Amino acid sequence: MQRVFLGTLVLAIALFSMAGCGSKPDSEPQSAKVPGDGPAAEKADGGNATDPGKAAAAKSSDAAQQALLHPEVVIETSAGNIKVRLNMEKARMTSENFLRNYVERGFYQGTVFHHVESGFMIIGGGYTAEGLVKETRTPIHNESYNGLKNRRGTIAMARDAAYADSATSQFFINLADNPSLDYAEQDGKPQFGYCVFGEVVEGMDVVDRIAQTPVKASGNFPKMPAEPVTIRAVVRR
Repeated sequence: MQRVFLGTLVLAIALFSMAGCGSKPDSEPQSAKVPGDGPAAEKADGGNATDPGKAAAAKSSDAAQQALLHPEVVIETSAGNIKVRLNMEKARMTSENFLRNYVERGFYQGTVFHHVESGFMIIGGGYTAEGLVKETRTPIHNESYNGLKNRRGTIAMARDAAYADSATSQFFINLADNPSLDYAEQDGKPQFGYCVFGEVVEGMDVVDRIAQTPVKASGNFPKMPAEPVTIRAVVRR
């Protein structure tokens, strides 16, 4: 059932270069100074800011909320560790699929980065070092319209270029800004892209090191690392 794979994703470059116009503007909220910030506002808030116990509780509550909305995982690889922060706010279904169906089940252990293309992306999460596909769960809905863009350091779902709702376990990390892979609209019709669901927060140097790995053609894989780059585990932090 796993049909994602390299050939189809690489073909998407051409497909999206033709449909890459009309992207929706980035809808990420901008931070703003709230009127009334300062000592007077602290008093109006019941003095929480000056009460150590209440301030600590509020800080702990905020941290717990952030952990729910932006959980972090570490991709432990043979080249080093990559910490990724997921975005439950804008890509809930995709993030939950990644965590519940694959991370928590230990699916990624022993898989490899099977496509490495310097200046573009590294793709992993579906094959063993021998090129054998791992059995996956049901494909998910494509949330590429969520406003998140395929920018350097983001993580997104790989899928069959011909089918918008075909992503399962495979993911890629962008090595550069790749707007041709973003959701767009053309003549009022959606042009589904590749759903971004998080970003690398530590270990981009590891990603770049993987990107420099010598590659070779192997079976259906045109740019597979000559020496396997193995995912030893993906664990939630």
